[in-house]
Parts: sequence; structure tokens; C-alpha cells
Amino acid sequence: MYSNTGYLHDADVEIEDTAHPLSIASCGVYRLMKQPVMPTLRPEGRRDYQLLYISAGRAFFHLEGRRQEIPAGYMVLYRPGESQQYYYYAKDTPEVYWVHFSGSEASYILDKIGFADTHTLFCGMSFHYPELFRQIILELQLKRPCFEELLCFYLQQVFTTIHRSQLEISADKYRNMEDMEAAVHFFNESFTTDISIEQYAGKQHMSVSWFIRSFKHYMGMTPMQYITSIRINKARELLKNTDYSIKEVSALSGYENPLYFSRIFHRQTGYSPSRYRQE
Repeated sequence: MYSNTGYLHDADVEIEDTAHPLSIASCGVYRLMKQPVMPTLRPEGRRDYQLLYISAGRAFFHLEGRRQEIPAGYMVLYRPGESQQYYYYAKDTPEVYWVHFSGSEASYILDKIGFADTHTLFCGMSFHYPELFRQIILELQLKRPCFEELLCFYLQQVFTTIHRSQLEISADKYRNMEDMEAAVHFFNESFTTDISIEQYAGKQHMSVSWFIRSFKHYMGMTPMQYITSIRINKARELLKNTDYSIKEVSALSGYENPLYFSRIFHRQTGYSPSRYRQE
């Protein structure tokens, strides 16, 4: 399991801070690779809030009295005192960012951005969320001057980005959601093949420009960017967990040309495939 975490007090301490508008206690990311399952069971919950972002794969949460599958692109919120029960499975290749926080304005902000009557919100597959969470983690680890102000600044950006996504989704009243969900399913099932956005849009009787614009609105990235993210995530999984050659990883990830695959992989991760495997 890959883990990167930062703590305000160098340990996982539950903080109930009502003296400040927002206060961040801890933040981190988990990426399950070989460990079969990672359960989290907190029957009494925590004293603070927990916000989780599923950036890849999926996870399973017990919410509103039932077990729910939560796929990538969703935020999950636990309020103080709420029972927590959720599971990550390696076969689903989940990557989950999380942050624990409290504050006198926390409840008001969360209600305002869309969590008033729900535990989950679809926020899209935006690259902004992981980057903001990574900034929070780094500030907690380094604790440089003014880091607590920056922690609140980055968390406010997370909240504002969530709010924007909810306003944009509400504006079109989910009218294209079924079409976009069908596209997401098709891309995840067919990413190893040569996918033509023009052909897919044509078969669905959509104009190419309308489809690309709608997909980006729904997912936070263009169709080809989304397909590339699926392929690179698959390549990362294969490089970590198998002994396949780079050529084999390239083919299994949807790239016939290993040299082209290596260039795309380096552009997306900052590493060549062989260096990534070593690291």
C-alpha cells in the first residue's frame, strides 16, 4: 500500500477546534496495490469532520444504513460522531485522498457547498483536487512559517471547487448524465482498443464538439484525457505488481507503440516506465 500523510501534531489526533473558522488536523492519500483489503471501522466516528475524495478506482462505504459502491470522482463526508465503516479492495485499484478538519464555520460551509442532506457528492475527475490535497499534506509535513493559514487556504479551495461543480451540475439539471455515464463505462471497458472519439460520438448520434464539451463539463477533462488517465493508471498498476516487460505493459495499457507509450507515461508521471518501476 502506498501512503503519504501529514499531521498537525505529528500523530493522528482528533481535534475539535471551535476557536477558528477552519482547522486541519491531518491529511493523506492511500493507494491500495497488493494488500487485498483495507477496512476502516469507527463505530463511534470521530470528533472532527472527514472528507474523502475517490480519485481512482472505487471504494465501498456503509452510508444511510446500506453498503454503497462509490466510484472515482465522488467526495464522501463524515460529520463528527457519525459511525464510519468503509473498505478499499486492491482489485479495484483505489486511490483515496482524505482530510480531517473542524472549525466554527465548518458546518455552514459544508451545507453551503452541497452536503446539507447527503454524505456523497459527484465532483468530477478533476486534477485540481489531488493537487490541493497534496499541498495540504506537504504543509502539514514541513510546517513552515504561516503553514496553518495556507492549510485553510488550500482547504477553502477544495470547498470552492466542490461548490462550483455542484452549481454547474445543477445548472443543466443532470440532463446529459446518462450519456456521459455510458461514455465513461465504454471507455473503461474498451481502453485497450483504438478508441476514436469521432466514431463514438457518431454512433451515439452526437456532434463531436458537443460530446467533448459535455464530457469535460461532467468529468472535468476531455474524453481523450480521461482515456489516457485510465491507460496510465493501468500501466502504473502493471509496473508495480507484475514482471511484464515494458512492451507487454504498453500493449496491455492500450498502446501498440512502446516508444509512444513511454513518452506519454513520462509526460503524465514525470518518470520513464522503467524508472517508475524502480522507484
